[in-house]
Amino acid sequence: MMSDLPSSRISPASAFMRGGVDYAGPFQIKIIKDRGSKSFKSYIALFVCFTTRAIHLELVTDLSADAFIAALKRFIFRRGKCSGIYSDCGYNFVGAKRKLMEFEKLAKSDNYNQNVCKFLTDNGIK
Repeated sequence: MMSDLPSSRISPASAFMRGGVDYAGPFQIKIIKDRGSKSFKSYIALFVCFTTRAIHLELVTDLSADAFIAALKRFIFRRGKCSGIYSDCGYNFVGAKRKLMEFEKLAKSDNYNQNVCKFLTDNGIK
């Protein structure tokens, strides 16, 4: 038997008022389709709406706090301010141990947490 869904998933709300965020990647991106053009590693920030199950994708250059805040700003400018964003803190990522350790180190860094928390608090997001 399945447990009850959280209220954020069943109460009516406009699109992207409540949702979740996760990362996908890394991906190799080329800016110019030319011979000899360099490619760089990038990630995709997936914003999922709990009400409509819609997905919003944002390209992120790296896993830093500044890159996430830039992606979150683009999301808010496009979709509007949301009341809450949920994240699993990367516990469901599957991959090499080294990559998981890098993400864990980033997520636990004081600078990352302070920058993200300050931006969320300034914009009234839980």
